[in-house]
Amino acid sequence: MIDIKLLRRCPEVVIDMLKKRNIEFSLEGIIELDKRMRNIKTELDSLRSELNTASKKVGIQKAKGENVDEELKNLKKLSDRISALEDEFRRVEEKLTKDLLQIPNIPHLSVPVGKGSEDNVEVKRWGEPPEFDFEPLPHWEIGRRLGILDFERGAKISGSGFTLYTGPGARLEFALISFMLDLHTREHGYKEVLPPFIVNEKSMITTGQLPKFKEDMYKIEGEEFYLIPTAEVPVTNIHRDEILPESSLPVKYVAYSPCFRLEAGSYGQDVRGIIRQHQFNKVELVKFSHPDTSYDELESLLLDAEDVLKKLGLHYRVVVLCTGDLGFSAAKTYDIEVWLPSQKGYKEISSVSNFEDFQARRGNIRFRDKEGKVRYLHTLNGSGLAVGRTVAAILENYQRRDGSVRIPDVLVPYMHGIKEIKG
Repeated sequence: MIDIKLLRRCPEVVIDMLKKRNIEFSLEGIIELDKRMRNIKTELDSLRSELNTASKKVGIQKAKGENVDEELKNLKKLSDRISALEDEFRRVEEKLTKDLLQIPNIPHLSVPVGKGSEDNVEVKRWGEPPEFDFEPLPHWEIGRRLGILDFERGAKISGSGFTLYTGPGARLEFALISFMLDLHTREHGYKEVLPPFIVNEKSMITTGQLPKFKEDMYKIEGEEFYLIPTAEVPVTNIHRDEILPESSLPVKYVAYSPCFRLEAGSYGQDVRGIIRQHQFNKVELVKFSHPDTSYDELESLLLDAEDVLKKLGLHYRVVVLCTGDLGFSAAKTYDIEVWLPSQKGYKEISSVSNFEDFQARRGNIRFRDKEGKVRYLHTLNGSGLAVGRTVAAILENYQRRDGSVRIPDVLVPYMHGIKEIKG
């Protein structure tokens, strides 16, 4: 949620930044609601003071035995007026909050202006694409031939967009999860948490999935509960409605979770395989940062996510998203894109974002600074990494002419000593 004070002071700035996101958004109604709410509050404060003074006066008159019938009628009128204004204030406040929740975050000034993914800017690359003396297969074909990815039975059990991992395929998925958690806790200093995978509506509002993206979420019928689209949701809400001491910042969490999304659908070649699924596993990194250092924390978070690919020996690049491709809640985002030989191109495997105080305002997540002032902190998160896409990258980049797949050395201990997957 953006700061209402910014809208009051300079609405033209907000309008200009929304245009850079390619969003036409009228703020007139919101500004009027805010003005009305403040006017009601001013009137309420005045009437409450008047009621308090009049009540004391009536008390004195009654103590003296004076007739106060007329004064009591006036007190009743004042009380009724206050009650009516309080009801109106609640209605206006509720409508204002609802409308504010629809406004996306303001992009950071360093974010390149653009219309879509074609305007994202590459900032670095690591490694080189592997060279093959044969035509590399896509991961779904490799998985079928090795008998480790069963798309037909996954669809039979649940439907399209679900995959059954078997044998070494299942072991590879869990090996990656364990490896990522160990790396981030032992070398990068994150605290591991295992959050609930079902959250309430308020948790989804905090991170920005609700109310705008309600149709993309798996909702439990008859309940105000949702299956999580990412561990970002429960982990960010760990400190909802809390005030953290400044000395504790940054707070760094890492969490594994399954993720559930309705958004999977017709995305060209992503329809095949395990790149885009209704259910997938992910290791998520979340930070709670001091506002003054949150962009330094963003850069270190990016390096932590990159380190997974470096240790796996997978070629990748990093792009900074332009204003038109930026997520609803983010102020700045880097995408890490891993090389997939079958596509002769890159595919996103992690998004690393700074939300500044956008989520903190929605979730009332604050810290107390050294002067004792309570302020909103900044939240950040990034995938460290999307596990299914990492499996796809390993199958494609480490495939051999004979159909086998070599296991990256760093994963062998997590694979119980298995160094290759053979048919």
